[in-house]
Amino acid sequence: MYKDEKQSNVIQFNPKRGKILALVVSAAVLVMVVVLATCFKIEEIEVTGNKHYSVEQIQDYVLSEGYINNTLLLSLKNRFSPIEDIPFIARIDVEVINAHKVAVNVYEKAMAGCIEYMNQYVYFDQDGYVLEISPTKLEDAPCITGMSFKSMELREKLPIEDEKRFRIILNLTQQIQKYSLQINSIRFTSENEIVMKHGDIRIELGDGSNLEEQLTDLGQILNELEGKKGTLDMKDFDTASGRASFKLNTEQ
Repeated sequence: MYKDEKQSNVIQFNPKRGKILALVVSAAVLVMVVVLATCFKIEEIEVTGNKHYSVEQIQDYVLSEGYINNTLLLSLKNRFSPIEDIPFIARIDVEVINAHKVAVNVYEKAMAGCIEYMNQYVYFDQDGYVLEISPTKLEDAPCITGMSFKSMELREKLPIEDEKRFRIILNLTQQIQKYSLQINSIRFTSENEIVMKHGDIRIELGDGSNLEEQLTDLGQILNELEGKKGTLDMKDFDTASGRASFKLNTEQ
């Protein structure tokens, strides 16, 4: 008599094979760790895009909190946990160039100028938003004086109630940046007129109603006056001739 028996396919676990597989995986992980630890050590950090900070300062930021001496891991760390809260810097990107070199690309905030406030300097961008409040004065930031404020808030707009004055300040700082003018200070007088300083030259601009025409030729005029001391009167600046009145200091 024939008896039909149904057989089920059963996969039996081989303990010996499991141990071998675990050893292989462990060995692979160990090799990977050794390779990462020895073959990707950082030997060179190339910094680009920095203006307000030196190369050494940027490198210090990269090598500070949570630093990983490994090109691949440092790049990954910066991607998922970027360096933040550095004044005047929007972001820092870390890019792997080769096994021992990374490139640090710095993207700075577009600073337009600063305003003196309670013995500190309030730096703002081209839209009038406060970037940083610091006791340190940066040499390349034109500083505006002759104004008073009740308060200042980081990342908020400058609290200038006079909208016309606010527009003049933004236009003035934008034109200074546009034409790469070296301006040491900007002051609003009690008569609401603008006076700038370039070295030993006092520049009178009037009420600010003609800034674009005045500042277009200002760089060339200042080059011609290099080394002189006196007052440059541009309140009635003649755009057609490009001439302005200059009064030399009597002591020179």
